[in-house]
Amino acid sequence: MTKLEELTALLVNEINDFKNSVDKLEKINEQLKDTKLRMDLSDYKSMIKSHQQQMESHLNSMKNFENRFNSKIKKAKIYPTWAVVIFIISILLGVVSFLFISIK
Repeated sequence: MTKLEELTALLVNEINDFKNSVDKLEKINEQLKDTKLRMDLSDYKSMIKSHQQQMESHLNSMKNFENRFNSKIKKAKIYPTWAVVIFIISILLGVVSFLFISIK
């Protein structure tokens, strides 16, 4: 009988401990219902702001590169101006000399 009494006493103690734990959890649950959690977003806001500034600077540098590229393309020429002028003058001299020879 003593073993049975010891086991029942142990079970009663365990049940009481379990009941006390459940009561504590219910109290914590009631406290949490009233408590509202707030997240601190200031770190994330600063990170997003710095990322946005970096993106703006990258966009500006890309626009500057595009503008420089477009201006260089507009200024680009296949042949230099002096070569075109010499070519036109040589054609004119050739036509004039041909006309001069053919008239005689």
